[in-house]
Amino acid sequence: MQYRRFGQTGLNVSRLCLGTMTFGLQTEENVSRLILDRAADAGINFIDTADVYPLGGGETNAGRTEEIVGRWLKGRRDRFILATKAVGKVGPSPWDQGASRKHLLDAIDHSLRRLNTDYVDLYQLHSDDAHTPIDETLEALDTIVRAGKARYIGVSNFLAYRLARALGRADVLRVARFVSVQPRYNLLFRQIERELLPLAGEEGLAVIPYNPLAGGLLTGKYRHDSKPGEGRFSQSVGVAGAMYQDRYWHQREFDSIEQLRGIAQEAGQSLTTASVAWVLANPLVTSALIGASRPEQLDASIAAAELELAPELKSKLDEASMAYRMGDAAR
Repeated sequence: MQYRRFGQTGLNVSRLCLGTMTFGLQTEENVSRLILDRAADAGINFIDTADVYPLGGGETNAGRTEEIVGRWLKGRRDRFILATKAVGKVGPSPWDQGASRKHLLDAIDHSLRRLNTDYVDLYQLHSDDAHTPIDETLEALDTIVRAGKARYIGVSNFLAYRLARALGRADVLRVARFVSVQPRYNLLFRQIERELLPLAGEEGLAVIPYNPLAGGLLTGKYRHDSKPGEGRFSQSVGVAGAMYQDRYWHQREFDSIEQLRGIAQEAGQSLTTASVAWVLANPLVTSALIGASRPEQLDASIAAAELELAPELKSKLDEASMAYRMGDAAR
């Protein structure tokens, strides 16, 4: 496993980060623990979760994933970089969501209790909350950092202009500054290359993309002419399945995947490994989030951390991916 500096901080993390959104719904706790073991054995020292996980479980199940991770971490907390997120709806009250001071100060305490720890290394806004003044959010996060409950703060699913504004306001207020961004990024979704990645480069932010396999579509195991019986696209994960189908379950994606698979196979690589390695090949990417519903599913993604894409292979993947994007834009 390779490791890289986390943005401009003094922290070093593994090039792969284990995402845990399936734990507690799609994946039972005993299997989740095996996945965590497999990742740790491979040298992954970076674990990402969120207070709303398991994704698709609804607010009544919110926090179950953090509890599973917390039980597994007992006795080895100091060996891992732990990240969690807040903003999503986790309870029945109107204030049980968002980035208000009230919710964030409550949410961090609940997450720490479930994770069985005194602090998280990275506390992230899961999404932008346009209804809360950014100054209120920044000052609440600064309180959390100064209290020692989080070492660093970051964002996920932010538009570039909103992140730029937040960074500027943090400098003016002289409060804790975001050090990382967690966007969606893969061969089928490259929009962040236009504005968000250049901003991250200029500001020295760590970039930790999720969905490098497009929810599993880039493993090549799905067919467009059949309904998904399991995994991220199935009805068993509730609204999350519908969300992933809306993102990726289209004929043009499947056509692109067939072309990408052929390119990878010609180079002697699985589409899974090549897809994750392509994300890691971007010099602005710090660590890619990978996930699994079974331990053995991690192996092809883990192999990507040691694979340096040949320039010819990367160029072919770029071209095939760009052709897909141009066709999508034409529609």
